[in-house]
Amino acid sequence: MKYLSEYRDPELVKQYLEQIHQVTTKPWKIMEICGGQTHSLVKNGILDMLPEKITMVHGPGCPVCVTPVSIIDEAIWLARQPNTIICSFGDMLRVPGSHKSLLEAKAEGADVRILYSPLEAVELAKQNPDKEVVFFAVGFETTAPANALSIVHAAKSGVHNYSILASHVLVPPAMEAILGDPENQIDAFLAAGHVCTIMGTEEYYPVVEKYQTPVVITGFEPVDLLQGILMAVQQLENGEYKLENQYTRYVQREGNRMAQQTMEEVFAVSDRMWRGIGTIPQSGYEVNDRYKQYNSRVKFNIDIPTAQENPSCISGDIMKGLKKPFQCPNFGTHCKPEHPLGAPMVSSEGACAAYYHYSSATVTTES
Repeated sequence: MKYLSEYRDPELVKQYLEQIHQVTTKPWKIMEICGGQTHSLVKNGILDMLPEKITMVHGPGCPVCVTPVSIIDEAIWLARQPNTIICSFGDMLRVPGSHKSLLEAKAEGADVRILYSPLEAVELAKQNPDKEVVFFAVGFETTAPANALSIVHAAKSGVHNYSILASHVLVPPAMEAILGDPENQIDAFLAAGHVCTIMGTEEYYPVVEKYQTPVVITGFEPVDLLQGILMAVQQLENGEYKLENQYTRYVQREGNRMAQQTMEEVFAVSDRMWRGIGTIPQSGYEVNDRYKQYNSRVKFNIDIPTAQENPSCISGDIMKGLKKPFQCPNFGTHCKPEHPLGAPMVSSEGACAAYYHYSSATVTTES
């Protein structure tokens, strides 16, 4: 239970809450970037225990949530190709594309499988040499090393019937897009500890300096988050802006260099479209030219029309911190986990799913 039970200690939670109440004198809006942070805040009732002057807003740090309709459509198009197996994590199967989800494509006969690691997909390709195996590679910097490693492993093993459909997105460009938005109201950020475990802390200093906005890297347990909120509020109340690391038990300044080197070997930084937000320059990873034979878009020459987002879904406003899930007119009525309009209601890290399952703000009456 090391690094778990002590970060759920009710006495520590009480102490940090008391300190937050003591130091807060002005209204502040703090965005937690990661969906894992959002779920912890909502599930543990932390939002209801904070001072009224502190508003936590929920950022775009759920990789399933920010995967746009167009990339879901690409995955479904691949699933329909003959002798092709599409693999991904479970949440992705239920995310709606422009017409259907991967789960619906599977019900129609497509070979769509849930796996827990891209290395499993490489093994599946070895076992099925007469089929093309595609791993739908979704995630932030946290999952990118494993997906890059799967390509390196496939290349070294002489596996040529494997490729990935990359939908990797990067945190710092998203933070800049939010801070640069004319409607931005964010005073400080809680950055995602697992991303920084991989990438380190260096890339956040320019964001802090350019926008004069505090960034505090935190973990995901109640004490982690409350300590991070306290650190952010102390900066704001003192008129300071700097990068602080609450998650020191895992995050080091340099990050995981071996993981970074694997990503640098396989991926190139590219523009990426985000669901509900639009294209953010230099905010994603794409398989580079060296390994282009493992890039599904190149291998299959994917060329399908860009799809429009569902106009009934306000996921973009939610992920930019402009609205809360319960402010969506379809929340809990026409949009539920079993029948989602958008990805934030599907993902285990989605803000809408968090509010639906754990918040008293959930709407339960059908309209």
